[in-house]
Amino acid sequence: MRFFSHFSKILHSHPTSAKLLVLASLSGGGGLVAYADLPSDKEKQGLLVHDHGEARKKKVLVLGTGWAGISFLKDLDISSYDVQVVSPRNYFAFTPLLPSVTCGTVEARSIVEPVRNIVKKRNGEIKFWEAECLKVDAMNKKVICRSSANENLPGNNEFSLEYDYLVIAVGAQVNTFNTPGVSENCYFLKEVEDAQSIRRAVIDCFEKAVLPDLTEEERKINLHFVIVGGGPTGVEFAAELHDFIYEDLVKIYPSVKDLVAISLIQSGDHILNTYDERISSFAEQKFQRDGIEVLTGHRVLSVSDRMIDVKAKSTGMNVSIPHGMVVWSTGVGTRPIVKDFMEQIGQSNRKVLATDEWLRVKECDDVYGLGDCTTVDQKKIKEDISAIFAAADKDNSGTLTIEEFKDVIEDVIIRYPQVELYLQNNHLSDITELLKDADGNEREEVDIKEFKLALSNVDKQAKSLPATAQVAAQQGAYLARCFNMREKCQIEPEGPRKFRSGGRHEFRPFRYRHLGQFAPLGGEQAAAELPGDWVSVGHSTQWLWYSIYASKQVSWRTRYLVVGDWTRRFIFGRDSSRI
Repeated sequence: MRFFSHFSKILHSHPTSAKLLVLASLSGGGGLVAYADLPSDKEKQGLLVHDHGEARKKKVLVLGTGWAGISFLKDLDISSYDVQVVSPRNYFAFTPLLPSVTCGTVEARSIVEPVRNIVKKRNGEIKFWEAECLKVDAMNKKVICRSSANENLPGNNEFSLEYDYLVIAVGAQVNTFNTPGVSENCYFLKEVEDAQSIRRAVIDCFEKAVLPDLTEEERKINLHFVIVGGGPTGVEFAAELHDFIYEDLVKIYPSVKDLVAISLIQSGDHILNTYDERISSFAEQKFQRDGIEVLTGHRVLSVSDRMIDVKAKSTGMNVSIPHGMVVWSTGVGTRPIVKDFMEQIGQSNRKVLATDEWLRVKECDDVYGLGDCTTVDQKKIKEDISAIFAAADKDNSGTLTIEEFKDVIEDVIIRYPQVELYLQNNHLSDITELLKDADGNEREEVDIKEFKLALSNVDKQAKSLPATAQVAAQQGAYLARCFNMREKCQIEPEGPRKFRSGGRHEFRPFRYRHLGQFAPLGGEQAAAELPGDWVSVGHSTQWLWYSIYASKQVSWRTRYLVVGDWTRRFIFGRDSSRI
């Protein structure tokens, strides 16, 4: 029996969806001992039963290996599911450091981690295919894919995969706003390959500028670098380019050091307009000191191989600006695969794939959307305000007392996050303050009309989430938790009450927590917007940026490589080789 007990411990230490039957022959007895272990409740949540009675795990298919997809995979309990991943790239890239790659501050391979390195560390098997998803067949629950491998290799490149749950995390593409000439004549900064192309193009501009027999005007045009877009990516690239040129390139191209020009074009009135205005102002002043021309209030009309045409909003005049290269960084748009899927499910009238607050794609069962390719369609409180009033009015008196309202406050705040934002922005300490009269006096009770009036402005705080790595990573972690807790929450729901139909939602809705944002501005200075309305600028903020970005690397390997690249740059400068 000691043998049997020992064997049982071994089996329990290796959980699987269904343990194998173990048969042991007992010496001298000629008999058999049979041992079997049924799956736990945690393991049952991902099981399906075939028609012939055999249990199998539910298939979870993940499209994309960006911030959202990798965050989901890292936190998902894969012992409960059959997990499959499809992505045209077999690596995860730390995209916030792409501007650093364009100028050699950090090498491209230092910010990427192979997907297979990430998935092999999990307790179970994740199947990965390097392929592009061509079409999602929502009706039949399958996707059509095409391999990214060399087409000359033997075998069929196209294949299909079935799923029980689909997670769409394919990211977004650059938005050109259909501006003529952008796709043909501009560089983008969305992928690792884009950053490498920009790095080579910058060196090409300098090599061309120092050739003999060029006029000074031709040299100036070759060395005029234009960045379109005054958001975080455009501003950081402008700062990186300025440092690369004036800390490294002018030393090896001294004959043209006075001919270099950098221009930043922004259609809005200020750069970094999503940041605190103190940061925006600081960035504009620093760029002015550094000699970076900031053209705010200018809209790009077209781009040719040598000219960029813009229109000044203040004067209405069109201006043609000669350039050596243009980097386009003006926002993101929806990928064709997502547009096609949206047409299938009746979302063709939208610009972005819409999900509910639980990240479930609207109008489509068992499909979830994460990251830049989606937007969370937050429900308006005014749609449920009558149901909220009825749920709180327990005595059916037609009026609501403060005590009755307090009974539903927690559920209201969880279900409608715009309520909490409204309280913060209006410096209200408690939601019950909304029920005060116009003079600020407390009321003992309110009727339905007064209740609607009190909450009438709350929905104005509902805003779309930004297309950032921070949002995507939080969404991936949230959805993984929902998958892990599915079985438990079906029995014991943890979400807010359903005011219309009664009962409770299985899970709490997704809630984005803004942890702050950085804007490196060159010259070892950065600006940061931190939680609690804190703003920090200067050299110390740059070192805070270094420490946080190093800690956020996906592995110790990339963390070591990135810190090594920063150290190398401090000692030896940036590499100007055209590789």
